[in-house]
Amino acid sequence: MNSVRIISGIHGGRLIGVPRNRGITHPMGDRERNAIFNALQYDLEGTTVLDAFAGSGAIGLEALSRGASHVIFLENDKKALRTITENIAKLDAVEQTAIAKNVSSINGKFDIVIADPPYSQSQYALVVKLLKHLKSDGIFVLSHPKTMPPPTFKTLTLLSDKTYAAANIKIYKNFQ
Repeated sequence: MNSVRIISGIHGGRLIGVPRNRGITHPMGDRERNAIFNALQYDLEGTTVLDAFAGSGAIGLEALSRGASHVIFLENDKKALRTITENIAKLDAVEQTAIAKNVSSINGKFDIVIADPPYSQSQYALVVKLLKHLKSDGIFVLSHPKTMPPPTFKTLTLLSDKTYAAANIKIYKNFQ
């Protein structure tokens, strides 16, 4: 199994597994994850986070490492689910996490929703459905291929738009 590292926080430097199903999942690089969490650093402490299209769970586990109180991982690929479960156990984060296999099984709203869909299948219809799980003052992060425009979000205000290699990372705020 390949691995990535948790960049910072209480689990900083720890390695976690990555599923070997390229095309279905694509681990976000350290540079992109670091940029997201540097932008969110003052908004993370004690928050609830939804890590959508979780893959290895690296994004959600990074959020926990940096101060989030609870993370739900949304993933439906069997290899990825197994990897997420192993990574949660490895970091002893079972009580701070839960796994959902589809959007309809998620209850409640989150302070931060991070969506990193597979670049080979944008799944923007599902990305838009995630907005119903964002708190009224919540933050929405979207990673998408720089060659593909993102969906339009009528209720969100764009705070940041950065490109890293093939990835475009947008950070929005819900001011409703």
